[in-house]
Amino acid sequence: MCGIFAIHGIDQPANHRTHAIACSKKLRHRGPDWSGCYVGREAILVHERLAIVGVDTGAQPLLSEDGKVILAVNGEIYNHLALRQSLGPNVKFKTHSDCEPILALYKKHDKELCSLLDGMFSFVLLDESVTPSRIIAARDPIGITTLYQGWSSKKPEAVYFASELKALANDCDKIISFPPGHVYDSRDNSTTRYYTPSWWGGDLEGDAATIPTTKADLELIRTTLEDAVRKRLMSEVPYGVLLSGGLDSSLIASISARETEKVAQAQYELRQKKLKELSSGPSTPVLASELTTVVAWPQLHSFSIGLENSPDLIAARKAAHFLGTVHHEYVFTVQEGIDAIPDVIYHLETFDVTTVRASTPMYLLSRKIKAMGVKMVLSGEGSDEILGGYLYFHAAPDAKSFHQECVKRVKNLHTADCLRANKSTMAWGLEARVPFLDKTFLEVAMNVDAKEKMFSKGSSQGVDEDGCPRMEKYILRKAFDCSPDGKPYLPRSILWRQKEQFSDGVGYSWIDGIKDHAATIVSNEAFADRASRWPDDTPDTKEAYYIRDIFESLFPSEAAASTAIRWIPRGDWGCASDPSGRSVSIHTAAYDNTD
Repeated sequence: MCGIFAIHGIDQPANHRTHAIACSKKLRHRGPDWSGCYVGREAILVHERLAIVGVDTGAQPLLSEDGKVILAVNGEIYNHLALRQSLGPNVKFKTHSDCEPILALYKKHDKELCSLLDGMFSFVLLDESVTPSRIIAARDPIGITTLYQGWSSKKPEAVYFASELKALANDCDKIISFPPGHVYDSRDNSTTRYYTPSWWGGDLEGDAATIPTTKADLELIRTTLEDAVRKRLMSEVPYGVLLSGGLDSSLIASISARETEKVAQAQYELRQKKLKELSSGPSTPVLASELTTVVAWPQLHSFSIGLENSPDLIAARKAAHFLGTVHHEYVFTVQEGIDAIPDVIYHLETFDVTTVRASTPMYLLSRKIKAMGVKMVLSGEGSDEILGGYLYFHAAPDAKSFHQECVKRVKNLHTADCLRANKSTMAWGLEARVPFLDKTFLEVAMNVDAKEKMFSKGSSQGVDEDGCPRMEKYILRKAFDCSPDGKPYLPRSILWRQKEQFSDGVGYSWIDGIKDHAATIVSNEAFADRASRWPDDTPDTKEAYYIRDIFESLFPSEAAASTAIRWIPRGDWGCASDPSGRSVSIHTAAYDNTD
């Protein structure tokens, strides 16, 4: 991923270059490897690059062959090789960047190109072959990458785009989080949806298409997730996996370890072949890049964080040992987490309590990972929304309600888990990729009959014919309960481990520590007056007040506050407003499982 900043619809843009670069500099933590700026007739595009694919040649903004179409992208296009091939031999490419095919796709398909992209992306494309110049901006289907759009009453003809709110906050008095799965076109000032999967329904909250009745195909669930992981290992730099020891991250780590081993073996064989050719005097030169391709480390590295003896550290240690990863474990203290909260909120650009709780350990861990020279990690976000894995889902009154809540949560991922995974890692120039949000996997998993996703707890929980508990995310667990090659994906104690919120799993005293700290900071008088200070999204706890106060000190405008959305469980299902997994009445300490 990278950072992008753009302004379109301004007079004498060269006069705005210095200011645009200053705005983009606020995003440089996202792209510390290179900065590029293009000044056009009516627009400026600035790009901060994190080099992962096409490292030597992929600096942006990218220009078309005639120099009239200019592109700045934040993200990764996983099907770029197939796209290059589909464009035919007459299309010439200047770089190895996975983003460059977008230029040729635009000339062939106009803004309909967005539906052809398989990846996570936000981009701004400037077309100066027409008068006035045209700008197109788009965001990936689920909103894995971040993108904001803004307007200023001082420059009513201008439109702004940036990867983060902080680059727009001082210039714009109206800001929105650009909607995922949409494309903006300056030609008619329209923003239209291009992502319309079968399960989506309308754009109203909770609106879903026809309730699915498809029986779960466990083999298809397994193979599509394996494919999703495989394509996300596209990298020319060292990578790893985030491993909490929970089901989702452990499955991603397991598949990644298998795929890394395969690629490392293929590279070894290629290297031996090339060395043999060299020793026999090859007739054509062998490029050094052919001897070292995708995997920089032949053994997968995994990373976990938690308080001393936290549930996640213990479980991650066990999973890593089973998978044979090179495991890195980081222990933090409650005080270290509290000290980091203002910086976390600055990077997250939200006052949502759940997101801040969960992002703080991830932020601390990302700094450690980047210090090791790693630029990319795979992570397990998205599974709980797709499969109804949050413990409050047990209270769903029926399959229709369960499915509609899944659809709602997936639609809003860009406001919570995707935002956390993107911004807490990119604060240190570390890219997080999320295989569960692969378009193909979503199409499979979101069309499964919700009756097969539903679960209950305690004495009412059943077991299947193999004795496996019908717990949350049962179909995902069952899909990986056996392997075609006979080698288990995970120990049973991990595969059938109960769901923990990430902020709980790193250590239960982490949340208690934040609450205790907030109680000492926020006076009873200030808390009692909270509704007059914040009539919209009024904090309901001192912890929420403390977080909102920090946010306001960093982003004081109403325009900035309007972009934040709070994550709250379903109150009409009898769930507590506190999103911690421990607040759900059906949470139990552990399940009795054998390895």
